[in-house]
Amino acid sequence: MRKRGRKPKESPEGIRKEPIEVVDENCEPLGVFSRGLVHTNGLYHKSVHVFIFNNRGEIFLQRRALDREENPGLWSSSASGHVSPGEPSIVAAQRELKEELKIKVKLEEVLRIPPHPETNWECSTLFVGKTDKQPKPNPNEVLEGRFFTIGELEKMIAETPEIFSPAFLFLWKLYKEKTPQLGS
Repeated sequence: MRKRGRKPKESPEGIRKEPIEVVDENCEPLGVFSRGLVHTNGLYHKSVHVFIFNNRGEIFLQRRALDREENPGLWSSSASGHVSPGEPSIVAAQRELKEELKIKVKLEEVLRIPPHPETNWECSTLFVGKTDKQPKPNPNEVLEGRFFTIGELEKMIAETPEIFSPAFLFLWKLYKEKTPQLGS
């Protein structure tokens, strides 16, 4: 059985050819097209985002590698990525955690978002996990990563929102609305 996901050092051209499942506004599958075609035409497709917290309540964020197609050099979710055709979202979330941070964490689904401009027209599923394992960012995908206190993160968002990916800011806002005790 072929492993899903990207090869560690795949070329930009290979990444553009990656098969992506296109979906309708209800996130129901319509067909499979190349990543390049999907992104160029703003077609709806699926993604996963993961927020990893440690036992002190800090969130791990990654700064995306500078050669990433989307949001290079910006701070983003602990891990994120496209859902492969036919792949369950939880499997994609675990795969992205392993590919990007080399960790395995029990995850809980907390939000499903229909296609939205802030997520690049992705049907996004947000998962949350808790661990005190130290993530080991994959240098092919992640420039740097670390745990932030919620206060530190909120201050950064207020003062320099441009250093974060639009999808992260959007999902973080929705997550905070769903989790009012977060700041307490």
